[in-house]
Amino acid sequence: MTEWYYAEGQQRQGPLPVQEIRQRFQRGQLNLDTLVWREGMAQWAALSQVVDELGLQTLADASTATGSGGFDLRGDYAAIDNGTAPLPGTGALSSSPYSAPAALGGGGHAQPVMGGEVVYAGFWKRVAAYMIDYFVLAIPGGIIGAILGVMLGASMGAVGSGESAIEIVAQLASALINLAIGMAYYTWFHASQGGATLGKMAVGIKVVRSNGERLTKARAFGRYWAAVLSTFTLGIGFLMAAFTERKQSLHDMICDTLVVDRWAYTDQPQLQRRELGTVTVLVLVLTGLLSLVGLALMVFAVGFIAKMAS
Repeated sequence: MTEWYYAEGQQRQGPLPVQEIRQRFQRGQLNLDTLVWREGMAQWAALSQVVDELGLQTLADASTATGSGGFDLRGDYAAIDNGTAPLPGTGALSSSPYSAPAALGGGGHAQPVMGGEVVYAGFWKRVAAYMIDYFVLAIPGGIIGAILGVMLGASMGAVGSGESAIEIVAQLASALINLAIGMAYYTWFHASQGGATLGKMAVGIKVVRSNGERLTKARAFGRYWAAVLSTFTLGIGFLMAAFTERKQSLHDMICDTLVVDRWAYTDQPQLQRRELGTVTVLVLVLTGLLSLVGLALMVFAVGFIAKMAS
């Protein structure tokens, strides 16, 4: 689905779906002179130049017919048809302080909308997102690990290596591949426009810098390795998110990042949610049940081995 941005004062608002743009136009929040942009456009353009694409003609005609102060687009359509309408990047638009979002912010990143309330993602939301990501990564990691084990077993067996050596090499190679997959996964998604992995998307949270800006790939890469460092603290680095003021883990503090609601630092902060949400609760319940089943199986296995030994 195509998402749009529009200029309001010195701030860029969005991204917004087409339906939201139409509703704001109908409410009078946008007018024909409002500058808009979507991915694929070289420059910002006046709303009057994209009325066909956004399907605004019907709304404007209906509003005019009812005398509610709508906009008459006939003159604009005539200007477009006869070629007198200004082209993007010319006329008044050329002096606009706005450029395509790729030119806004450091590294071509969109500027966050400041001034609204920020809801930080609590510990349990982060746990739920992590569990989803864990299972997402376990699928390709398991498949690649199995294939690698077979290949290494065949190649090392051919040169007369022992089974123990083959097993050690296969496990080491599988661990390195899983590490590389995880690094690529978290770096790519955390540096994406949404700032969220698949797990975070499902839960409704994202990762940003402490000032609300999107992460660069370098910062996302560094955050992944800082998270590995949090693992070496026996999990204390992760538990810090439950007690710090802005719900930051150790790796967040190291990399100057925050995990926040997906609507934080947007023009609609009122849509943020403090409650856990259905997805989070469901994932946590399933995780708890799986943990209990695993614990029961472990106890059973220990008892069975002890019985066999006696």
